[in-house]
Amino acid sequence: MLPAFLAQGIARFRTPDYLCVNSAVEMRLTPAILLVTLTLIFASQIVYAQHYSLLIKGGRVVDPKDNIDTEMDVAIDKGRISAIAHDINPINADKVVDARGLYVVPGMIDIHTHVFHGIKNGDNLCNGSASAIADSFSFRSGVTTIVDAGSSGWRNFPIFKRNVIDKSKTRIYAFLNIEGFGMRGEPFEQDTTDMDPEMAASIAKKYRQDIVGIKIAHFEESEWLALDSAEKAGRLASLPVMVDFGSSSRPLSLKTLCTRHLRPGDIFTHCFAEVRGRESIVDTATKKIAPYLQLARKKGIDFDVGYGKISFDFSQALPAVHTGFYPSSISTDMQSPERGDTVKNLLNIMSRFLAMGMPLREIIASCTMNPAREIRHEELGGIAPGTVADLAILELEKGKFSFFDRRRQMVQGDERFRCRMTIRQGEIVYRERRSD
Repeated sequence: MLPAFLAQGIARFRTPDYLCVNSAVEMRLTPAILLVTLTLIFASQIVYAQHYSLLIKGGRVVDPKDNIDTEMDVAIDKGRISAIAHDINPINADKVVDARGLYVVPGMIDIHTHVFHGIKNGDNLCNGSASAIADSFSFRSGVTTIVDAGSSGWRNFPIFKRNVIDKSKTRIYAFLNIEGFGMRGEPFEQDTTDMDPEMAASIAKKYRQDIVGIKIAHFEESEWLALDSAEKAGRLASLPVMVDFGSSSRPLSLKTLCTRHLRPGDIFTHCFAEVRGRESIVDTATKKIAPYLQLARKKGIDFDVGYGKISFDFSQALPAVHTGFYPSSISTDMQSPERGDTVKNLLNIMSRFLAMGMPLREIIASCTMNPAREIRHEELGGIAPGTVADLAILELEKGKFSFFDRRRQMVQGDERFRCRMTIRQGEIVYRERRSD
């Protein structure tokens, strides 16, 4: 009696054409050759099923999206996750990475950056030197996907796509600025006549594979016109709006923003900033978060860090974290390092939240599954079999570390994140070089 797996194979087997030319020959060959042929076929299939281009062994996999937080192996082939299990046999892996003592997490998503780097507009974020070069900071921080937060507008997005998005190794999406030329600087960003919801929505629809939302920022007038234009574009294109709220000569009401303007899925960025021209989420006198902000979160409004140069203060973040009001997404607001920003990279900001007491799992979620949901690309942000193989291998380095904000307020921690390896679509794109 044949083994079950061979019997099933025979039932599915189709005799090759050359064996069907003469039925008498077929009868003489089938008992011997068919068994050997099927054995070889099934053996080759088993080997093929177990072939991996890359196997990561022994790491602690932290994947909040798929509710995994344990030591497991991750196998990769053809740019996708092939398997995630305990003790995967390395014999059929082309390359094996020893991740014992390290954390294996989904490739991280930095949802607030500025990478429309160019030479046309001087020291500006729109096709200028103020924007960072995407590949210069992403992979070494464990980031495989970044989102440009409004550097380009509906007039010049095609240039951004052609010159930056299509040429970068990092996966790049964009929030489209409601201002026609994006972040071109003053006085252009105050020009309400160039805030065209219909044109912005049209470009967003045309480039749906690249544009994930609408952005409003830097508007200084004490009126809702710019926000209303951005929200209208968001509705027309069925996309979320990221709001950089503030800079007004007379601050607009944060409560009004959250209760009357923002929709579920919209994003309030720079959420832990304490700056002139806008209300803060934490009352500086009582150190408490207003109840309407908790309701806004339940409504589905997301709160993004957008760390930046002047957009993060421990006076806001510490009370929020201590009461469990964690950011939906941790992001850098990365710009050119020549601008002297205090932000180093995403890992540095994650380490600050770890020092403030935010749980590690929540930190990983805020850099993976949460931003993937915010930009409506939930195929990212996890490590389930079949998904794209974007991964970061992180170390929690032990020591005594001091973290300062722009006002020199300090928080101390005994751990910080360090990237040991980054994998993008199954390929190792960054490996830390260590002298030890």
